[in-house]
Amino acid sequence: MKSYSSVLNTLLVIVIIVASLFLAREVLLPITLAAILSFMLAPLVRALQNLRLPRELAAVSVVLLAFAAIFALGTITARQVTELAGNLPHYQATISAKIQRFSGIGEEGTAGTLKRAEEVIQDLGKEISKKKVGQPLIPVEVHEPSGGPLQTLSRLISPLLSPLATTGLIVVFVIFILIQREDLRNRLIRIFGSTDIPHTTAAIDDAAHRLSRLFLAQFAINAGFATLIGLGLWSIGIPHAILWAVLAGILRFVPYLGAILGLVFPVALAASVDPGWSKVLWTLGLFFSLEAVTGHIIEPILKGRSTGLSPVAVVLATTFWAWLWGPVGLVIATPLTVILVVLGRHVEAFKFLEVLLGDEPALSEAQTFYQRMLARDPIEALEQAKSFMATHSLSDYCDEIARPALILAQKDADRGVLEKEKITILRESVGNLFIDMAHEQWLSKKEAHAVNIAPATILPILERDQLASSWRSKNPLVLIAVHSELDEAAATVLATLTEIHGIKARVESAAALAASNPAKLDISGAALICLSSIDLKTPAHIHYAARRIKNRAPQAKVLLGVWSAADDEALIDLKEAVNADYVTRSFYGAAAIILEGAATAYRIKTTPELSLAAKSS
Repeated sequence: MKSYSSVLNTLLVIVIIVASLFLAREVLLPITLAAILSFMLAPLVRALQNLRLPRELAAVSVVLLAFAAIFALGTITARQVTELAGNLPHYQATISAKIQRFSGIGEEGTAGTLKRAEEVIQDLGKEISKKKVGQPLIPVEVHEPSGGPLQTLSRLISPLLSPLATTGLIVVFVIFILIQREDLRNRLIRIFGSTDIPHTTAAIDDAAHRLSRLFLAQFAINAGFATLIGLGLWSIGIPHAILWAVLAGILRFVPYLGAILGLVFPVALAASVDPGWSKVLWTLGLFFSLEAVTGHIIEPILKGRSTGLSPVAVVLATTFWAWLWGPVGLVIATPLTVILVVLGRHVEAFKFLEVLLGDEPALSEAQTFYQRMLARDPIEALEQAKSFMATHSLSDYCDEIARPALILAQKDADRGVLEKEKITILRESVGNLFIDMAHEQWLSKKEAHAVNIAPATILPILERDQLASSWRSKNPLVLIAVHSELDEAAATVLATLTEIHGIKARVESAAALAASNPAKLDISGAALICLSSIDLKTPAHIHYAARRIKNRAPQAKVLLGVWSAADDEALIDLKEAVNADYVTRSFYGAAAIILEGAATAYRIKTTPELSLAAKSS
């Protein structure tokens, strides 16, 4: 009942926050835009301060210059819009002629459909406009009352008051934020994190760094993009090139859709001014080529991973803020979402925001492996293995992905959340996956050539003539699960690793050690027996298994593989207690011991007795 109440409270808080953002948008929008501009202008203010200019004078100078440039660009753009409006009748005539010519191409064929459709529409219009028989036509005229000069001036100025007031607020807020930057930071620390100043400071610095880098990089990229677009459209012969360049640069702040929206109007105008189609094709080529270079080469170099947002988060954020705050929300969606992700990264209560919106993988590679095995989906896990081993060895995969995944499964089993049926599914899935991996030719070739793998971590692939005589039997290596099916899954992982490197192995379940099955366990001819165990909390199972093995095959060497061990001293004590020959906690260490015993020409790089330093993590 408490969980439902908590969910309802959370939903209520979210609804209240969204409603507040919507109702207070007239106040919040200027503040938000001012904050974004302050992040962009802060480096310039700091540069002037380094030149011994007082902070107040530096902030005011930078803001006035910035807004002067904005107003100048707006004036030029407004003039271009006025000229465009005056030329619209000429463009309309060109478009009409082009449509008529296109319609007449196939007058006798399918293209004539356009003309027939036009005629039908005209006939319908005539029918609608007919007046009823006998109904007199009464002319109606609308006259506006003649007002005085003050009323006329008021009508002219009133539409400009709201934008001018908003602009004035933004200017004041930007200057205030730039001058009082440190004081505002300290107040935020006092409000949100006075009890944890290091983490709060880290969060604020991280947000400021990410946002400044994001805004400056995006502004530089979009300004350069707009400049090249303007020059390209001018050279093509598209009228009002400055207008379309400014529009393309602004719209490019909108993720994904901005570049497409900026393309529509220049292409439509190119079709209007050119009787043919060459200017349309040149305009399309200009936009597509510049966007390809900018989006795939320049942006990754300049911006990199500065936002820390996933593509899905960007799309959702753009949709949400556009719905909430209109067109301005399209532009500020990304920075606002960056702030939320930074908040989730540094404040534990908002951790879910980083998981939902951040670009970091939702699950680690080990967790993905574990989840895919439970879902009986070895295909995705196999693709993950191929991707991982592009720069790693198979032993790395076993130790860095498979072993942590099995440890997670053991922890879930200890907590009672992993039922026996699911453990069986996990064991079968791991077995099927590593059987598939053992038959993949790319894996053997990868290990043989050791591409991109550190030489110190390479395990050799042994041929039969390189094996010692005791290792040439049918099953020289026997891997036995100590207690559970998870131990058996770990044994399967090690069996695949040794098979890839030339050592045949047989895996036995924990049931083979039972006293009621003395004939089930065949270890005759085994040169080495490995006891596989993930659980170290109950070492009694390991003691029992070691005694059974020593009684059945006193001549065979015994290797303990305790895959969840974190303490080297505990492993040493366990090895001495059960009188084992070797002990390790990594698959690499186990494979190194096995290969050294199989071929005297091979020596592991670390202590051969324990192999605790041989990539044991």
